[in-house]
This record gives sequence, C-alpha cells and structure tokens, in this order.
Amino acid sequence: MSMEDYDYLFKIVLIGNAGVGKTCLVRRFTQGLFPPGQGATIGVDFMIKTVEIKGEKVKLQIWDTAGQERFRSITQSYYRSANALILTYDITCEDSFRCLPEWLREIEQYANTTVVTILVGNKIDLSEKREVLRQRAEDFAESQSMLYLETSAKESDNGKAISYLTCCNIN
Repeated sequence: MSMEDYDYLFKIVLIGNAGVGKTCLVRRFTQGLFPPGQGATIGVDFMIKTVEIKGEKVKLQIWDTAGQERFRSITQSYYRSANALILTYDITCEDSFRCLPEWLREIEQYANTTVVTILVGNKIDLSEKREVLRQRAEDFAESQSMLYLETSAKESDNGKAISYLTCCNIN
C-alpha cells in the first residue's frame, strides 16, 4: 500500500492475559467474524484495516500479542512504536483483572510516553458469569487515567474501542 492510499497510519497493540479474547476482538473488528475455538496466539499476529474517520483515510495496523508469559519478551518489543494499547481482561475472570497492574508496569517500562491506553472488559455476553463488577473496573481505569469500555467480540459490540482510539489519535 503506497502512502497515497491513506492519510494516517496507526499502530494499535492488544495486550492482556491469555484467553481474555484479544484475537476474537481483532478478528471481529477486521474481518467481521467471531472465530469459534480460537487457539492461543503464538508470539504476535497482525492485521490491517483501513477506516474512514472525518473524511480522512486511516490505516490501522492491529497487533494481537500472545498473553502467555513465555512470549513476553517478544511482545514487549511491540509496545515501543504503538500509538495505542488496548489492555484487555475478561469480565468473567477475576484473575485476568488482578493481573492488570502487572501489565501497566510493562506499559510504563516499554511503551512510548505518548501512547493512548484503553481498558477493555471483554465477554459481556457472559454477564451471568461476571466476576469483575463494572464499577470496580471503571474506578481502576479512572485511577490510571484510562478510558474504560465493556465489549463482546461474540456479539460484535467491539468496534467502539478501536474506533475511539483512532479518533483520539487524529484529534
């Protein structure tokens, strides 16, 4: 793709524990599908989507990183050049929420200081199994100066996070 094909290029990186639904969010946003029985991401996966916002053509490079500890050194190298980080946890898994401070330390250590970070609580289609109350997550996000969104890759209620980030970066 040559420069003439887009006005802006943004690199968005999804991070968070294994199994919280990062790949499903990316697939749903870029391809409109919810992949059932998604295997664990190995290292880093990468997708492109071009969107139009306020008459500007924006090319998004969306990097989906592996949540497992053993890939951490690979994924950290992607933080540095990111315009935005989507820190994802699973609302039905207390453990994935409890690990957020650890992820924030990584962001502090490896990411650019101007990076926009957004906290996303995924799997709201499973709200009857919810372990993390929305208010608690909102309070946590606010204490860290992050925007908070809840979403469901399955119900396709997730373009908001990526679209919002894109707008933030353009403005």
